[in-house]
Amino acid sequence: MDLSDVPQVTEWAAAHKPRAALVLGSGLSDLVDSVESPVRVPYREIPGAPVVAGEVLGHKGQLVLGSLVGVPVAVFAGRYHAYQGISALDAAFTARMAAAMGTAVIVLTNASGGIASWLSAGDLVLVSDHMNLTGVNPLVGWPGPAGGVPFVPMRDAYDPDLRTTALEVAEEVGVPLREGVYCGLLGPNYETPAEVEMLRSLGADIVGMSTVLETIAARALGLRVLGLSLVTNVAAGVALSHDEVLEVGERAAESLKRLVIGILGRL
Repeated sequence: MDLSDVPQVTEWAAAHKPRAALVLGSGLSDLVDSVESPVRVPYREIPGAPVVAGEVLGHKGQLVLGSLVGVPVAVFAGRYHAYQGISALDAAFTARMAAAMGTAVIVLTNASGGIASWLSAGDLVLVSDHMNLTGVNPLVGWPGPAGGVPFVPMRDAYDPDLRTTALEVAEEVGVPLREGVYCGLLGPNYETPAEVEMLRSLGADIVGMSTVLETIAARALGLRVLGLSLVTNVAAGVALSHDEVLEVGERAAESLKRLVIGILGRL
């Protein structure tokens, strides 16, 4: 991705060298208000950003550059989804943009439905692995960062060292956090009861409509990935409305903020 036509981004990245990128999922975008000395760039002003019919409620659609606890960060307040009618590569826009800015770490947050019996609405889950059941992949037809098709190992797609750090920080700041497997579906409809049972039998703990495509692209570009998921409902084939998803996100925002800030302080 060429950022030469976005001088406010290239100049900031060159001057501050962002240590991490944060992608904020549904209902979690308020974390962006904690960014110090923010430089705000709407996605629509970035050449190459996907063009969609409308923004998803709860996704502000802007890149915010600044710092959190003294750490230079690029915060994506909202993301793109394949269900918006765009390609898998475009749905991985945040990961590609983060790599173009020279970021080494990307923290992907999302809202999810809880499948595992040990989950309740409002829980935070550290993503240990994922299943890509979207039916698409951002690497199909993409030459990759060095030419050719990148056959990317996904054994440790979610960085083990970052996960260890997240668990340590969670204990220090008093935020309950357990690891789980995230299943990415295309959406935008929620799952049927039969689909929930299928996913449970496959070993999925949480399910959502994002993250997996960004993770695949991020790994192809050499980024270290950390995934954090907010469980907005216990999946039983009866999902919350999107407004209720946002409400749960707002209630959990403070816990997520403490966790993310603690992790950034360790980078």
